[in-house]
Amino acid sequence: MNKEVLIISKVFLLLGLSFICLSAIFFVIGKAKNFSFKILPGDIFISRGNFTFYFPITTGIVLSLVLSVLFFLFFRN
Repeated sequence: MNKEVLIISKVFLLLGLSFICLSAIFFVIGKAKNFSFKILPGDIFISRGNFTFYFPITTGIVLSLVLSVLFFLFFRN
């Protein structure tokens, strides 16, 4: 097989596994009572009247770190 095909198949496998894990996490969280996602410290949330602005800076950084670690573990040589 081509090297590109192997890389693409690994990417799709990783994406599929991550979607399965995220769905399981959301399913368990949905069953838990009194649970709600909180805004992480550092996220920008402005609510004034009928205007709401949310910019998840910290959430994006945390997500980026988690994905970087996962890609490092799966794609290191």
